Amino acid sequence: MNHSIALENDVTRTDLEMADGRTIRYYDQGATARSAVDKREAEVPAGIGELRHDALLDEWVAVASHRQHRIFLPPKELCPLCPTKSDLLTEIPDSTYQVAVFDNRSPSLNTAKGGWSLPEFDGVQTPVPDAVGKCEVVAYTDSHEGSLGELDLARHLLILTALRDRTSEISKLPNIVQVFPFENRGEEVGVTLDHPHGQIYAYSYLTPRTRQMLGVASNHLKKTGRVLLDDIVLREIKDEIRIVTANEHWLAFVPFASRFPFEIHVAPKQSVADLTELSLAQCAAYPEIAKEVLLRLDGVFGMKMAYMAGWHQAPVSIGRDALRLHWQITSVRRAPGKLKYFSGSESMMGAFIQDVPPEQAALQLREVKL
Repeated sequence: MNHSIALENDVTRTDLEMADGRTIRYYDQGATARSAVDKREAEVPAGIGELRHDALLDEWVAVASHRQHRIFLPPKELCPLCPTKSDLLTEIPDSTYQVAVFDNRSPSLNTAKGGWSLPEFDGVQTPVPDAVGKCEVVAYTDSHEGSLGELDLARHLLILTALRDRTSEISKLPNIVQVFPFENRGEEVGVTLDHPHGQIYAYSYLTPRTRQMLGVASNHLKKTGRVLLDDIVLREIKDEIRIVTANEHWLAFVPFASRFPFEIHVAPKQSVADLTELSLAQCAAYPEIAKEVLLRLDGVFGMKMAYMAGWHQAPVSIGRDALRLHWQITSVRRAPGKLKYFSGSESMMGAFIQDVPPEQAALQLREVKL
């Protein structure tokens, strides 16, 4: 298999088959030939876990025991996200790459085995289906060092183009309900690979967070006739004090009721349901604000901040009139040498207590000298 697709911004996507049957997708800006062969021996494909119903909360929990043996913090010379060299055969067969996206070797969610459907919740009688969905890895650069915030603007746009393309393609697959691109950075939040990268999880069920946000947004739309995120953005523009930075098309702000010491939401001023609906003008304006936000986060204490960042999108086929796209970045660091640990109130009750006022966090982020 060698398949190429022309995308926006002079980007070409080339799909190649890996030794074990998975697919790797190279995203290149400008003409680049890709034909490198995965020279590793074929392995048995990863198994599939199961979805168990938590009857107390009416939520699905994925149980994926086959992930226990996945790679954990390998040394640089054994990094599976670095390009293949003569003495190192990695997940990425080519000797160089710009952005590469491939099916996860140890996925939490995997392809259905035919005739699959998600059962209705029925308390303790709910059946246990396979953990169906899709998990992909997004390698941002062939350089092992650095971070997303340190990449140039062209690379940020290329990554955004790749995420838009993956959202579009994955959304068309059977059984996919929502698509969630995200990144974990830093051992403090559980990162198992140091190479700059993100992931995409596509779920066969509506996740608890999205289900709650959709309910709130739908009620707001029904009550007011307005989109909730639009009203939130207008409030932040009016109040000003929690804005971190902005440009013509995007606003970055610390939310009014943030839950983490440093939490930033980045939203398009003209709201859209998901990444695929962004205009080319919005895409062109995104890299500048994304890079600035991440550099400001690192500049608060003059150190690389551990964070979790994820794109909240509307589900594939419901709630697209109410739920809107935004990028959420959260850091558990509240001071040099001090992390925020979730207490019983937060972990068990979901009742957060914020030590750093959002207005203070926004001020600290704005005062960073870039």
